[in-house]
Amino acid sequence: MSIRLRLTLLYTAILALTLIAFSVILYLTLAQTTLGVVKDTLADEAKRLLSERSVDFVRRGLVITVPSSNRAIQNTFVQTRRLDGNIEFRSPNSVEADIELPLQAQVRTRVLEAGYAYDFATIRNTRFLVYSKPITYSERVVGVLQVARSLEDQDRALDVVRRTLLAGSSIAAILAFGIGWVLAGTALRPINRITQTAHAIGAERDFGRRVSHAGPQDEVGRLATTINTMLAALQGAYRQEAQALQAQRRFVADASHELRTPLTTIRGNIALLQRDPPISSADRTAVLADMVDESERMSRLVHDLLSLARADAGRQLRRETVPIKPLIEDVCRKAKTLGPDRTIICAEVHNVAILGDPDALKQVLLILLDNALKFTPAPGEITLSTTARNGRVRISVRDTGIGIASDTLQHIFERFYRGDSSRTGGGAGLGLAIAKALVDALDGTVSVASQLGMGSEFMVELPQAPLVGADTAEADAIAVNM
Repeated sequence: MSIRLRLTLLYTAILALTLIAFSVILYLTLAQTTLGVVKDTLADEAKRLLSERSVDFVRRGLVITVPSSNRAIQNTFVQTRRLDGNIEFRSPNSVEADIELPLQAQVRTRVLEAGYAYDFATIRNTRFLVYSKPITYSERVVGVLQVARSLEDQDRALDVVRRTLLAGSSIAAILAFGIGWVLAGTALRPINRITQTAHAIGAERDFGRRVSHAGPQDEVGRLATTINTMLAALQGAYRQEAQALQAQRRFVADASHELRTPLTTIRGNIALLQRDPPISSADRTAVLADMVDESERMSRLVHDLLSLARADAGRQLRRETVPIKPLIEDVCRKAKTLGPDRTIICAEVHNVAILGDPDALKQVLLILLDNALKFTPAPGEITLSTTARNGRVRISVRDTGIGIASDTLQHIFERFYRGDSSRTGGGAGLGLAIAKALVDALDGTVSVASQLGMGSEFMVELPQAPLVGADTAEADAIAVNM
């Protein structure tokens, strides 16, 4: 069942219930009012008859003379009974119409106890309202006076009112259904347009399209705004997914290319070793050394790919307080071992701490130092420094190497990107991508500033943590054991 039909039925049901309640109240009120008028008329007539004819009741045997000229009296049927129930007198119109007013025992008891009683009687298929009142003489009850009127006119009028209310309520309900159907369709028309537009967007995958709504900012307007906001988010997510898929395909292609080269070399060397007659001992030694180099290169590449895969999988790194000074001093010692012909300077290393994973941070710094050593010819300088400001700690690795071209800077952290031939080196172009993935996992940022021929500076910013009160020796021990 559609919302339009449900709303229309709801409108119609509410109106129908309202009309039914109104009709019932009106009918009952009208019935009680007309019945009250008849009751008052009968009571007044009985009172008048008793006050004017009370002496004749006893002297003439409870006979009441009814003037034929009184039209009200002509429509009223009068009858008297003795206490034993026998009829003593009937008005001429009662005799003419052969109408005998009943008096049941319980009614007679109620009359004697309460002083009056109303009762309904059906005579000749006509309803009558009978008012009974005791006749007293010398403070003694001698009989019962019954005054009755036919309710035929009132019943006929009430029947007309009932049929009118029923017909009017039915017509009103039908009209309400039609009007409600039109109003519901008008109110839901913008929603239908939104539904059709959303369906078209989903079918065409056109997330750049938006739902149009020129009406007020009511519920429908807010719905259109919400859908447009959702479409904008979907468009961004869809674009990111497409970019991620493209990057993944490029990553797989580059990884395949990088792995194919050492595998081809190893396969060729194996073919040389399998030659008959065999190659010389010197050639065999060179081939084996070449195979070892290519195997180590492939092992490093697989290790780097595994690190990236773990970062992409969202592996949670540790969150602990890491003193910076002993960690950088340890990294500097290792860097001096790797590049003895360069000058490694640990300047302005403050005794601060960051919140993160010490192993991941050490790997990031070693990657940045290895990158600086590759592209800083001897006797160049590489400087590590730290600054702390606004709850962040910045670690800078600055070199005096060949620098990076401006058009290369925006791609420097991409996977397998190695820039121009002067910066190719012997790596696979994964180091900086791994460093960025690790820094992102630590809720930090990494950036680079460089100029050709003037060197480069890589900056890592991480959240600062309160420094634990440990001495330098303990901090050095922690750094060495990591």
